[in-house]
Amino acid sequence: MIGNKKLAALATTAVLSAMPLSALAQAMDAQAMEARMAQLEQEMQQMRDMLQAYQQRDAANANANANANAAAAPTATALDATRVAAPAAPAVVMPNAMPGTKFSFGGFIKLDSMYTRTSDGEIADGSAGRLFYFPGATPVAADGNGHSASYTDVHAQFSRFWLGADTITERGDKLKAYIEADMYGGGSNAFAGNEVITNTYALTLRQAYVSWNNWLAGQTWSNFQDVAALPDTVDFTGPSEGTIFSRQAQLRYTRGPWSFSAENPQTTITPFGGKGARINSSTDVMPDLTARWLTRGDWGHFTVAALLRNFRYDGHNESGGALSVSGKFNMGANDDLRYMVSGGAGVGRYLGFALGSDTVLDEEGRLHAMDGYGGFAAWRHAFSPKLRGNLVYSVAVLDNDTAWTGYEVTDKAQSVRANLIYSPFPKLDLGVELSHAQRRLENGEKGDMNRVHTHVKYNF
Repeated sequence: MIGNKKLAALATTAVLSAMPLSALAQAMDAQAMEARMAQLEQEMQQMRDMLQAYQQRDAANANANANANAAAAPTATALDATRVAAPAAPAVVMPNAMPGTKFSFGGFIKLDSMYTRTSDGEIADGSAGRLFYFPGATPVAADGNGHSASYTDVHAQFSRFWLGADTITERGDKLKAYIEADMYGGGSNAFAGNEVITNTYALTLRQAYVSWNNWLAGQTWSNFQDVAALPDTVDFTGPSEGTIFSRQAQLRYTRGPWSFSAENPQTTITPFGGKGARINSSTDVMPDLTARWLTRGDWGHFTVAALLRNFRYDGHNESGGALSVSGKFNMGANDDLRYMVSGGAGVGRYLGFALGSDTVLDEEGRLHAMDGYGGFAAWRHAFSPKLRGNLVYSVAVLDNDTAWTGYEVTDKAQSVRANLIYSPFPKLDLGVELSHAQRRLENGEKGDMNRVHTHVKYNF
């Protein structure tokens, strides 16, 4: 305001000074006129300089006020900038990974506690039968002079973790890599430690494979096995003797409801005369071949699988084949029935954790495929969203030629179990299971096992 008043006063002075010019022009000579004009020009230049100075000062004041206002509200300015800014690009966790790859991780922690009583001897400490139900490990005294034994085992060896990587290429191809491991240690703690101090367990590779669209290459569940039909048990597998169970290296092709695979071959052999001995042979040439057909819907699923094998040992060959039918049938919202029936010549190591051998040697050293059959049925009922229970029966029967195998080999194994599993929170299971199992030899001798098994399991 002060600057404007001064500017007006100067303008008034200039006008008053200019008023007498017309009168004086007649009296003054040319020299006086020129002097007066020079004075006026000087005054006008002073006015221009002052006006420019005032304009610069006003502009500086305006900028200062704007900066002050901006500083007074920094939060609003930062918030507005955040709202309009584009999302930041995610950090590159694996710079060498294929673009667009999604990584995943999961697993579970599982504590198993069990009290076991056997009628005909003791299951070896640290062996698979002390960790979960292993039908071939149920003690049977061949001479009938067995003794009872009881023991408690607590372990966390079945705790598991897995890593996955999934990618869809620009062309739409689907790639997947998957690896999974636990601390089972192959069923023996002899080389990994003991329970005296640190309870050291060995890492066990379960699965490791890569898939590309319809193809899969690596180690995973056998295409001859229906994992989706396995019951909901506290034990690692539950109805082991009646279950097709195998993980191994393979090449698999899947198209629609059909899948085919060529899998790692391995032959188990009962020597002539038996006496409980077994030979493992890796001299096979032809891979184990499988084919599977699957259908599924809201009602559950149903599948049929076939297995074709060729055995070689000490210059002799034999062939075998087996079938497996399995599935799950939903009975309303709270119940389902799961089942499996399998059998054939040379099914051996695929059934019941290799309860029987694939082949047997006769007195001349020739191979013969051994017949075996097994199955299970499991009923699952949900009492509430947090409480469920299962009732399971399983059996396996081996058709031994006792002239070659002798009478000290397994003829039949069966088990029954019932459990309750409570989930107080999502992904946390607290379970208790009662089971009774029996193994019988060809000579008629039997051994029983009773077990109370509890677990705490948290999935992540």
